[in-house]
Amino acid sequence: MLGRLLPGVLLAWALSGCQPSNEPRSLVFAVAQAPVNLDPRYATDAASERVNRLIYQRLVEFDSRSREVPGLATWQMRDATHYRFQLSQSATFHDGQLLTAADVKATYDSLLQLKDSPHTAEFKHIQQITTLDANTIDFELSRPDPHFAARLMVGILPARLIATGHDFGHAPVGSGPFKLDQWQSALQLQRLSDGLNVRFDEVKDPNVRVLKLKRGEADLIQGDLPPELVKYLQKQPNVTVKTGVGANYSYLGLNVQADFLRDARVRRAIAYAIDTQAIIDKVMVSHSRQASAILPPEHYAGNLALQPYPYQPALARQLLQSAGIKLPLTLTYKTSTDPQRVRLATILQAQMQEAGIDLQIKSLDWGTFFADVQKGNFQLYGLTWVGIKTPEIYSQVFASNSLPPQGFNRGRYQDGVLDQLLEKEDWPAVTQRIHSQLPVIPLWYEGQFVAYRNTIAAYQPMPDGNLDGLAHVVFKAAKD
Repeated sequence: MLGRLLPGVLLAWALSGCQPSNEPRSLVFAVAQAPVNLDPRYATDAASERVNRLIYQRLVEFDSRSREVPGLATWQMRDATHYRFQLSQSATFHDGQLLTAADVKATYDSLLQLKDSPHTAEFKHIQQITTLDANTIDFELSRPDPHFAARLMVGILPARLIATGHDFGHAPVGSGPFKLDQWQSALQLQRLSDGLNVRFDEVKDPNVRVLKLKRGEADLIQGDLPPELVKYLQKQPNVTVKTGVGANYSYLGLNVQADFLRDARVRRAIAYAIDTQAIIDKVMVSHSRQASAILPPEHYAGNLALQPYPYQPALARQLLQSAGIKLPLTLTYKTSTDPQRVRLATILQAQMQEAGIDLQIKSLDWGTFFADVQKGNFQLYGLTWVGIKTPEIYSQVFASNSLPPQGFNRGRYQDGVLDQLLEKEDWPAVTQRIHSQLPVIPLWYEGQFVAYRNTIAAYQPMPDGNLDGLAHVVFKAAKD
């Protein structure tokens, strides 16, 4: 049921292929999903967010505990509604122009004016942005916001290009360690420090990604592999595999406006119908762990008191029947065509049968699938939140006024009690309420892994799966 791969067949296929050329080439990063939009004001998919971190710089960064620290700027809260940011390091855009306070102002002014950006709502309380000099920016707010600095994670764009309506989504211009080299069949970035090219090849099939790494057609892969393929790579003499604890949160999204799903008993029944730990043990890479909330327990706003819903299919049946549902309950689950995602969906389908749920799987190409999620065109879907740093994510995802495009409340969940808790920023109470009402079903925090050939030097996986290590990785000739 979980499916089996045949490492012997993989190896035979790998050895049968042509050997890699010895000619110089780019460092090739084989990825499951190519970036979609390289304008940081619009990007929401994980692939785009990760690449944007390489292209752009931000005013604020985060430490290992997800607390904000200076990026491009330091700051001070002059009063409850007044923040002053001071550019603390010299930065130059990829077209040679100096990054100044005017660019910061233009970036955030443009966000306030955009009608279709998913990030605009987060900054709607900015009343005015003023530049005092080339390095100093004041933000005046319409209401107090002690967490305002943590929101300023958008990559800074050049003001002069914003004014001309430049297409950053496909022709990005930032000040980060990488600039766009070309984007035709594949995205290729160039590292400014030494001119190293990094090409991102989209290879959706995990088996093919592994074979490309084995045969030297790729130098690096990261994430999005079933554990048996990771174990296979660990046995290869020319490949190094590193794993670590992750913080990216996978969940089952629910449209709570859909039939049956309005009832919290039904949502709890779905949670009890999933054997999350069994999936982790059999399908996920090492260091994956069960989740109870978006933010992991080690986060400064994490909630150690929350416990995952156990697998109790009999209780799930009772809850469905108490809600007046005639079994089996038929629900449609949407996912992408990624093989690992389809595999997970199939396992969920089998587990839920025992609880009286007939889960119908509908796999779609990524663009269609994600568009349906954003529009609310689903009953259930599966996705992963990547790189989340601040507890304000709970307001963006669950507040009644955060329906798309103003926020990420894709399930159209509305709860007055939760809204009041969110307003108070009582994060323990907020997470407890969400855990009880289940507008989404928490699944796991994905363990992180990277696998690379001896064409590159050491590369460490990061808890949120970011690609920042590419700024320092050393490219060298293969030694098979």
